[in-house]
Amino acid sequence: MNKSALLLALPLIVVVMLSFNAVNKETEKKTATSNDTILYPDEKHFKNIQQLTFGGDNAEAYFSFDGKWLIFQKTYAKEGIPCDQMYIAKIPTKAGEKFTPKLVSTGKGRTTCGAFMKDGKHVIYASTHLGSSDCPPIPDRSKYGNKYIWPLYDSYDIFMADLNGKIVKQLTNSKGYDAEATLSPDGKKMLYTSTKDGDIDMYVMDLKTGKEIKVTNLLGYDGGGWFSPDGKKLIWRASRPKTEAEIKEYKELLAQGLVAPTNMEVWVANADGTNAKQVSSFGQANWAPAYMPDNKRIIFASNHEYKRGFPFNLYTMNEDGSNLTKISRDKGFDAFPMFSPDGKKIVFCSNRNNSGTRDTNIFIADWEE
Repeated sequence: MNKSALLLALPLIVVVMLSFNAVNKETEKKTATSNDTILYPDEKHFKNIQQLTFGGDNAEAYFSFDGKWLIFQKTYAKEGIPCDQMYIAKIPTKAGEKFTPKLVSTGKGRTTCGAFMKDGKHVIYASTHLGSSDCPPIPDRSKYGNKYIWPLYDSYDIFMADLNGKIVKQLTNSKGYDAEATLSPDGKKMLYTSTKDGDIDMYVMDLKTGKEIKVTNLLGYDGGGWFSPDGKKLIWRASRPKTEAEIKEYKELLAQGLVAPTNMEVWVANADGTNAKQVSSFGQANWAPAYMPDNKRIIFASNHEYKRGFPFNLYTMNEDGSNLTKISRDKGFDAFPMFSPDGKKIVFCSNRNNSGTRDTNIFIADWEE
């Protein structure tokens, strides 16, 4: 399921890149109380924050294994990118160095959920380009009472490409939706979501042998999964329709290649799918979860504080759902948090500092406990 599809329904970002020296800290002080800022007063964990992109919908930015690069998806009609394509860029390490995205997908169809391979020479991502060179159609939500609906394009498959965009291997080819791929810390296994068995479930594939196991088996959407940094656990978002009416609606939408992800909670399990359990019970949409560097705490995005379903902020909590702490204070959209492999930096996507536009951009900061 295309995680950044949620951005289509939200207002979004633009503007001011800061370096990580004294000038940056002074600018933070000046902008912290403004309405259009990259840092809010209560965001105590973000230090030396930088805005990396400026315009369009930029989402799902994830680190390479060495922590030096990001892979992300981008839509920007002004630049001739009508729907998400996959890009990589080196993270600036000194003042004045630019963040220069490079296309690594085909430029056809729509892509989602990119990841660097362990070798640093290849990436994986899901794409619809084999189904059509055009962007797949967006669901007409008026047919569903204007409810927020996510498309599960059955033309999505997962591919491996080199850093010049040449596809070297197709990793999935089952009938139905195959997407949302991430990798284990040792780079040997791929966790992904598929509808190939009739529900929206997650699978772990051994990349060398192609053998895989199904790691979820409850009715409902299971996706957006990640391994913990030590590789021992899985974390993901899930919907669990329970009432007869909820189950009926879920199955009817699924039959049309759709899902309504308005009620999702955070789940965890062992790396083989055993001992699965629900962590959060906050209501509404709790999603984009990931284990923090200590393998115990969790970071995620949520709108549970707002009955109208917006804003989305970033939160941390313990593995048992306790000690919920709000860490971002944007009045709009903060999501897709991810820590660097060394645990020192955090990247996230936000529509802060966008001067009233509909842009979502990528931000990176040093993480301070």
